[in-house]
Amino acid sequence: MRTISKLMSAALLAVAAPAAFAETGHGANTEAIIMFLLFIAGTMGITWWAARRTQTTSDFYTAGGGISGFQNGLAIAGDYISAASFLGIAGMVYVSGYYGVIYAIGFLFGWPVVMFLVAERLRNLGRYNFADVTAFRLEQTPVRILAASASLLIIALYLIAQMVGAGKLIVLLFGIEYKFAVVIIGALMMVYVFFGGMTATTWVQIIKAVLMLSGGTLLSVLVLYAFNFSPDAMLAEAVTVHPYEAELMSPGEAVTSNPLNALSLGLALAFGTAGLPHILMRFFTVSSAQEARKSVIWASSFIGYFYILTFIIGFGAIALLVRNPEFFHTGPDGSFNMLSDLIGGTNMAAVHLSNAVGGSLLLGFLAAVTFATIVAVVAGLALAGAASISHDLYANVIARGRSTEKQEMRISKISILVLGVLSILLGIIFEDQNVAFMVGLAFAIAASANFPVLVLSISWRGCTTRGAVMGGFIGLVVATLWVVLSKTVWVDVFGNAEPIIPFPNPGIVSIPLAFIAIWFFSITDRTARAERERAAFEALTVRSQTGIGRSGAVAH
Repeated sequence: MRTISKLMSAALLAVAAPAAFAETGHGANTEAIIMFLLFIAGTMGITWWAARRTQTTSDFYTAGGGISGFQNGLAIAGDYISAASFLGIAGMVYVSGYYGVIYAIGFLFGWPVVMFLVAERLRNLGRYNFADVTAFRLEQTPVRILAASASLLIIALYLIAQMVGAGKLIVLLFGIEYKFAVVIIGALMMVYVFFGGMTATTWVQIIKAVLMLSGGTLLSVLVLYAFNFSPDAMLAEAVTVHPYEAELMSPGEAVTSNPLNALSLGLALAFGTAGLPHILMRFFTVSSAQEARKSVIWASSFIGYFYILTFIIGFGAIALLVRNPEFFHTGPDGSFNMLSDLIGGTNMAAVHLSNAVGGSLLLGFLAAVTFATIVAVVAGLALAGAASISHDLYANVIARGRSTEKQEMRISKISILVLGVLSILLGIIFEDQNVAFMVGLAFAIAASANFPVLVLSISWRGCTTRGAVMGGFIGLVVATLWVVLSKTVWVDVFGNAEPIIPFPNPGIVSIPLAFIAIWFFSITDRTARAERERAAFEALTVRSQTGIGRSGAVAH
C-alpha cells in the first residue's frame, strides 16, 4: 500500500508540476486535468483493493475466473474500444464519410467469429491464455514458442501505436510535453498491472467502458439536438458543406479503386479479432463457457452501439465544426480547408466537436475518458505480454512445467516492468513516425498466425504440431514482409520511390496461405507423435464441448 501511495503521489505531483507544461500554443484544459486526477485517484483505489485479492497466478492472470459475463463483456468492450478506434473512426467518417462506417463494421464483424468459433472452447480448454488451448494436444515447446512470438509482436505493435497516439493526444488536450505524457501513461499502466493484475485491469476497463459509452452517448445526443433530432437534416448539412459532397455517402475510392485491398483489410479485421492475445485472454476470467458466450454477446452489443455513436459523431463533426473557425488554422482572410486545417489533425474531430456542442466541461470529460481508454488498453496489452513471457516461455518452455507459482508470479512482474519501460522508450522513439500501419499489421498477424492455428487445432483432427508451427510462422512472416514491402512502409517510412507489393493489406494472401500450410504440413506428417496428436482429438472435443476437467473459477 505504501508503494502504491508513493507512486500515486509522484504521478499526481508530476501532472500538477508547472514545469511540465510545454509551449503548445494553448493552455492546459483545467476541467480535463481535474477529471484526469479524479480518474487516477479512483483507479489507484481499485488497484489497492485488487492487490489485496491477488495472491495466486490464477488471480493475477484471470482474476480467479470470478468475473461475470456482463462484467467481462464491459471489460472486453473497454479493451477493444481503444482511443485509436474512437478518435480514428470518427476522424475517418469526418474525412471520408460512409467509408469510415464500413471500416467500423469490419471491426465489429470479428465478434460473431469469436462467439461461434472460439469463445466457449477457449474457456473449456484453456487456463490462462490461448496458447494453453493450442498446446492441449500438440507439443508444448514449439507451439508455445510460436504463440509467444506472434503474441509479443502483436502486443509490441499495439503498444507503440497506443503510446504514440496517446502522447500526441495528451499534448493537445493537457498541454504537457510529449515525453512526459508517454512516461505518465507507462508508469500508471505498470502500477495497475504490477499490483492489481487482471482484477485491477478488468475494473479499470469496465470503468473506462462505462465512461466512454456515457460520453459518446451524451455527445451524440447533443449533436442530434442541434438538428432537432433529425439524422436526415444532419446528413444533408454534412453533404452540403463537405468537399466531397454527395460522394460522402458512397463507399469511397479506397474500396472502389482496389477491391482486393479492401477485401484483404476486411479479412484481417474480421479474423484478426479472434487472434488478438489481449482479447482472447479475457475469456479465461469467467467461470464457464456459458459466461464466455454471454461475454461475447454483451461485448458485441456495447461495441456495436458505440460504433453507431461514432457514425453520428463523425457526420456531426462535418456539419458543425465548419461553423466554428476557431477550431481551424485560418488564413489572413479567415478562410480554411476543413480537411487539412483542423487543429491537431482530423483525428481530433471528435474532441473539437465536444467543445463545440458542450463547451470546456464536455471537452474535459472527453479528455479524461480518452486517457482512461489509453491506460485500459495498454494495461490489457501488458498483462497479455507478461502471460506470454512468464507462462508460455518461462514456465512451459524454459522450466518445462517445473516452476512454482511464486517463481511464475515473480517473472510476470519483472515482465510487466520490462514491457512498461520498453513501451515508454518505443513511444518516444516512434514519436514522429507514421504508426497507422502498426495497427493494421497487428490485426494481419493475428489473423494470419494466431487465428488459423487456434481454429484448426481445436476443430480439425488432422492438425499436428509440425503443421501448426510451420503454418503459423509462414503466416506471421508473410504478413510482416508484405506490409514492410508495401507502400505503407517501403515508400512512406523508408522513402523508396515505388512499393514492391501492389497493395498494403496482406490478409487475402497470408491468411489462406497459413491455412494451406497447416493442412499440407499436417497431412504429410507421418510420425508417431503426429498419430498420438490425432488420437488425442477426441479427448479435446469432449472437453471443449462439455467443459469436463476445465480449470474452475476461484471464489472471491
